[in-house]
Amino acid sequence: MGFAFNDVQRALIHNVRSFVRNEIVPLELELDPDESELRPSVLDGLRVKTKQMGLYNLDAPEEFGGPGLDTVTRTLLAMEMSQHRAGLYSACYGAFGQPDMAQLYEATDEQKERYLHPVLRGEKSSFFALTEPAGGSDPARSIQTRAKQDGDDWIINGTKVFISGADSADFGLVFARTGDRESGREGITCFIVDADTPGFTVRRVIHTLRSGHYPTELVFEDVRVPGSAVLGEVGQGFAMASERLTKNRIPYAAGCIGVAMAAHRLAIEYAGIRSVFGQKLADHEGIQWMLVENEIDIRSAALVTLDAAERADSGEPFRTEVALAKIVATESSGRVVDRAIQIHGGYGVTKDLPLERWYRELRIRRIGEGTTETQKMIVSRDLLRGRYAGLMDR
Repeated sequence: MGFAFNDVQRALIHNVRSFVRNEIVPLELELDPDESELRPSVLDGLRVKTKQMGLYNLDAPEEFGGPGLDTVTRTLLAMEMSQHRAGLYSACYGAFGQPDMAQLYEATDEQKERYLHPVLRGEKSSFFALTEPAGGSDPARSIQTRAKQDGDDWIINGTKVFISGADSADFGLVFARTGDRESGREGITCFIVDADTPGFTVRRVIHTLRSGHYPTELVFEDVRVPGSAVLGEVGQGFAMASERLTKNRIPYAAGCIGVAMAAHRLAIEYAGIRSVFGQKLADHEGIQWMLVENEIDIRSAALVTLDAAERADSGEPFRTEVALAKIVATESSGRVVDRAIQIHGGYGVTKDLPLERWYRELRIRRIGEGTTETQKMIVSRDLLRGRYAGLMDR
């Protein structure tokens, strides 16, 4: 395992780093510390620049107008894009395009025309509704939302929780049980549901530690959708969701690492200028050790995450590597930001700095996209069943 970045990757990293530091960070000086959105006119101006850079819709395949980057390169860029105050959950405020809705690349031509292309053009937004009150870490068993066929239509009833962006989205991908309980994962189907469909409501916004945008609770009461709303095949919805969740954990981990890198940089700079007891903070052994521990955490997380990305690009199974990356990146980044706050003392917990926001939002990262404990369960199962060859067996 080793990573030597090529010239293209170095150039892209440089361009994105310059964009974040010159376009985004100065902008945030004028924003509320908890802000997650920009005025449309400001965002449109930023998107013009990312399009000129050839980096709009980073995750899109080339045939859909994307730059056609591999997973390793996109992981490196995700680390750069998160290095500003709102970067963990609103990387560059969407200037590089909206979150990937990879499932729509498999849609019918009619569905692509109605949903995918407007999303890629920035004209429509969407949500991904999988989690339910009965459980989030085991969605295959916890999905109780049901879809019953009625002629050519389907009627959906149920509740979803912790769904991001649904209160402002134009449509969503909704996962419902279409088979009996015994059919398990094969009994779940994905439907495209327009936000203005009668019977669909956003019951409430769920306030959390996270700043700005909050997740929502959704209700589906006799929501009737046509047969053409089925995305993919009936009964194959969970396979679609599972693939999305696994792949998304790589940029999810990368965003945490980027924030940790930015916090570490702030801590180093502050330690070099702040004096206590007649010495710079940087001259105190206790501070030096914290900085070294930060470096260890960041390097460990970056290597494990890039390893998962490289496995994804190689076409080899990467579920276990992704689970390891998710654990290491979310846990270690939290420790790095915590130490950076400690080094800054009282200033570390003020809203003058981005550290307090990152501290709150990183806590959620240990839960979102599958808890640390669920990831450990994935790794342990694969180890015990011989599906995963550890580092020494490669």
